[in-house]
Amino acid sequence: MKIGILQTGFVPEPLMEKHGSYSSMFEQLLDGHGFTFETFVVAEGDFPTSVSSCDGWIVTGSAFGAYEDHAFIPPLEDFIRANYKADVPMAGICFGHQIMAQALGGKVEKFSGGWGVGYTNYEMPDKKRAILAMHQDQVVEKPADANVIASTDFCKNAGLAYRGKAISFQPHPEFTPDYMRDLINYKLDAGTLPKEIGEAALEAIGKDNDSLEVARQLAEFFIAAKAEKAA
Repeated sequence: MKIGILQTGFVPEPLMEKHGSYSSMFEQLLDGHGFTFETFVVAEGDFPTSVSSCDGWIVTGSAFGAYEDHAFIPPLEDFIRANYKADVPMAGICFGHQIMAQALGGKVEKFSGGWGVGYTNYEMPDKKRAILAMHQDQVVEKPADANVIASTDFCKNAGLAYRGKAISFQPHPEFTPDYMRDLINYKLDAGTLPKEIGEAALEAIGKDNDSLEVARQLAEFFIAAKAEKAA
């Protein structure tokens, strides 16, 4: 099964050599499930020729806001809507989660409650899962087609499922604890993350979290969607 990665943002340049790109993080996260991958850097205008160019799609995270005026956002929203109509499975993470919700009728905004950073426990249908987060923006109104599958008191719409056609999460299962530490320190050095929030998040990050369980969930979503389409 070929998964197209729609890359909507970039790892900070000082962290690239050590940690790689967002697309490489997703390839590593989903390794072992029999997928092949192709990356389209949509943030630079590199879009697939068709929603059927791949068997499924992942929309990555980004430092951009879904509601901001960037040239790639309107065509990305058009692609998401066309893809949804064509029943090609799609998953979104962080910005990807937000832009999918916005394109499909939800609302995204910079959350008045501030930052969600680091090790975070999310209520999911089967159990509570700890995943790493890094965001200010949130889906504050979910699309009518979406059901909530992950939530916290801070972020009510942290995971959304769309009738077996799409799935998305606000946190970052593709981020390793090592990358999260380096990203927090990078943001602290740049002055783009409040010191008390960043330092508290660094103290809470351990070696283990439930990212592999979320990876399994994503893989099973793609495999099940393909099987249903072939039936």
